[in-house]
Amino acid sequence: MTFSQSPWNLTDLFPATDAPELEAAFGELQKQVAEFEQYRADLNPGMDVEHFMEILEHSEKTTRLAYRVYGFAGLLFSADTQNQTATALMGRVQQFFAELENRTLFFSLWWKELDDASTKRFLDVSGDYRYYLEALRLQKPHTLSEPEEKIVNLKNVTGAGALTNLYDSITNRYTFKLEVDGETKELTRGELMSYVRQPDPDLRARAYQELYRVYGDDGAILGQMYQTLVRDWRNENVTLRKHANPIAARNLGNDIPDEAVEALLTVAQKNAHVFQRFFKIKARLLGMDKLRRYDVYAPVSKSSKNYDFEKAAQMVLESFSEFHPDFAKQAKRVFDDNHLDSEVRKGKRGGAFCWTVEPALTPWVLVNYQGKGDDVATLAHELGHAIHSMLAEKHSAFTQQSCLPLAETASTFGEMMLIDRLMAEETDPAVRRDMLFRQIDDNYATIMRQSFFALFEKTAHEMVQNNASVDELAAAYLENLKIQFGDSVEISDEFKWEWVSIPHIYHTPFYVYAYAFGQLLVLALYKQFKAEGESFKPKYMKLLAAGGSEAPEKILQESGIDIRSAAFWQGGFDVLSGLVDELEKL
Repeated sequence: MTFSQSPWNLTDLFPATDAPELEAAFGELQKQVAEFEQYRADLNPGMDVEHFMEILEHSEKTTRLAYRVYGFAGLLFSADTQNQTATALMGRVQQFFAELENRTLFFSLWWKELDDASTKRFLDVSGDYRYYLEALRLQKPHTLSEPEEKIVNLKNVTGAGALTNLYDSITNRYTFKLEVDGETKELTRGELMSYVRQPDPDLRARAYQELYRVYGDDGAILGQMYQTLVRDWRNENVTLRKHANPIAARNLGNDIPDEAVEALLTVAQKNAHVFQRFFKIKARLLGMDKLRRYDVYAPVSKSSKNYDFEKAAQMVLESFSEFHPDFAKQAKRVFDDNHLDSEVRKGKRGGAFCWTVEPALTPWVLVNYQGKGDDVATLAHELGHAIHSMLAEKHSAFTQQSCLPLAETASTFGEMMLIDRLMAEETDPAVRRDMLFRQIDDNYATIMRQSFFALFEKTAHEMVQNNASVDELAAAYLENLKIQFGDSVEISDEFKWEWVSIPHIYHTPFYVYAYAFGQLLVLALYKQFKAEGESFKPKYMKLLAAGGSEAPEKILQESGIDIRSAAFWQGGFDVLSGLVDELEKL
């Protein structure tokens, strides 16, 4: 099979925005929800368990169709955020689903209020739905009355949801100008960022300066959008739902104990020195007294190896196959079904993601592939997400997807398998050394950078509550960078606008610690894999196949991992510290 860059095909969902099938799906959802509403009168503690299961099965059937409609709208919008038809469909879908959710709310509210003895009777027969039902019960102390829940759903459509769509539309239309080899190029953000890993220090500096010139020009308005989203998050989750603090709402949604997250972030802060040592080594090898923030991802030698897309796809699939044939088989499905959008285009959403629509469908993957080593690693990362979903596709629509922190496990492991393969194949010492440095660069970006984003979010949510201005938030972000880098990196003033360029903190507050969680977890798992070899693989496949069908803490306990323990998180940093020790000997 040959692999070439192309947009994805969405016809497995619907043929087009004006297709009769899409309109029919809206009608079918209305019909199914009307039928579901008839169950309200049947809900009581003594109801027949068979009837209870019938209600759940009906709910899941509707959810699968809803996910298809929502997935179609979201994927269409991601492929071209400037497409007015896609934008209009996205708005329609968000409004439509808020209304449908309000009509079906009664079931989850009844379930959360049910007495423990009756709950046990239903849980005992619930099969694969069990953890979904258990997780709903966790939200009981933070659940509002039915009229209040309906108001929250409706205000989200024209409030937080509309604001994040607007943020995407504004920032994804940005273009950046950069002079390269005497020619001024007009670039997307993804294209611009490829220059921050180039050997030329002046080019790296100008790329970053241009990035934050454009974001900084809109800094006041983007910052105001962030303030509003932060207030909205607090109003709902702290004021109304009575979570102890803003991050506690995300932790409960992830079903990760507060103390586990606190342990992770505390240990990360204490280990900032590991990466500070690394940046000092890098400065020495680059012949600099001190790195500038522009130089954090600089290559240590002037190798600039490119990989065409065909070669990249083959390398990723081969590295997966070496670990387990099923890994490669699942990843190849994404290519076979044409569910991969790998082109770089104006208007297309930047970055990369994997979108699992529902268990019966191969996930869709978006990357902006430009041929660099990073782009190959990103392809492996997102296909890792897809493999995770496909290994768990035997579960229901409610239990296929693992929580955010565990969702990063297969993707990061996939990257590490690829790096192993690249290191085994590469004979050029300069390229090999670059790869080793890039491994630590990537660990920095995934662990330390994301942990400090989460620490900034905690500070920013508190500051907004205390009426901080956008400029005060920017100053706090600059201070966050100074703590993170210590005396190892010089930070220029324009980096105070970096936070307004991070979509996650707008879309999904406190999402970012999931990356650090997943990466440190994978370092522990990979260490286990190297020690145990073949006997590790069935345990790992089982962990992935669990999807979201068990509490994450329980899934990890079965692998001997205690996420509440600072010592566990320190273990990941010890691995990284060992890598830095090796580099110091070079």
